[in-house]
Amino acid sequence: MTVNLDFQVPVYYFYSRPVTAALRFNRFCQILNIMDVKKILQEYSPENENLLNLLHELQDAHPENYLPGETLRQVADYFNTTLAYIYGVVSYYSMFSTKPRGRHIIRVCRSPICQMTGGSDVIESLKKILGAGPGERTADRLFSVELSECLGICDVAPAMMIGDKPYGHLTESDIETIISEIRNDRS
Repeated sequence: MTVNLDFQVPVYYFYSRPVTAALRFNRFCQILNIMDVKKILQEYSPENENLLNLLHELQDAHPENYLPGETLRQVADYFNTTLAYIYGVVSYYSMFSTKPRGRHIIRVCRSPICQMTGGSDVIESLKKILGAGPGERTADRLFSVELSECLGICDVAPAMMIGDKPYGHLTESDIETIISEIRNDRS
C-alpha cells in the first residue's frame, strides 16, 4: 500500500534510514488495515451474498476510504476465489474505490434532471471551493469528488451527497456553507 503525499520531510532516523511522515503513515495504515481486515472477515461467512456488505465494511474501516490490493487478496483467499473475480465486483460498483480517497466522499449527481437544473454548476463550484474536481482528492485529504449517475433525489435537483447525507437545490453559496461546516466540524 502506498500513500502519495506532496511532501517527504524527514521526521526522525531509524537504523540510519530517514523515516518520513508519509512512511510512518503508510506503516500505520498497513498495521491498522491488517488487524481490521482479519477482524472484519471473521464477521462474515465466505458466501457470495455477504461479499458486497463485507467490501463496504472493509472500505469504511480503511483510514483512506478505499480497498487496497492486499485487502482484495485477503478477501479472495477468504472466499476461495480469484483476485480477478473480487476485483471485477469492486470495479463494477461505483461506490467502491481501489485508490485512496478523502475522508468525506462528495457524490455529484449527473442525471439529465440534475444537469438541466445546474448540475455542471455544482461541479464547477466544487472545483473552485475545494480545488478538486471529479476523481480527485483535496490536498488536505478531507474530500474526494465523484460523479454518480443518479442519486434518486431528482425532486431537489441539482443535488449531491456527502457520505450518506443528501443536499439539494444547490447554489455556489450553499456549497460553500456546507463545505465550511464540514471543515469546521473536523476532528
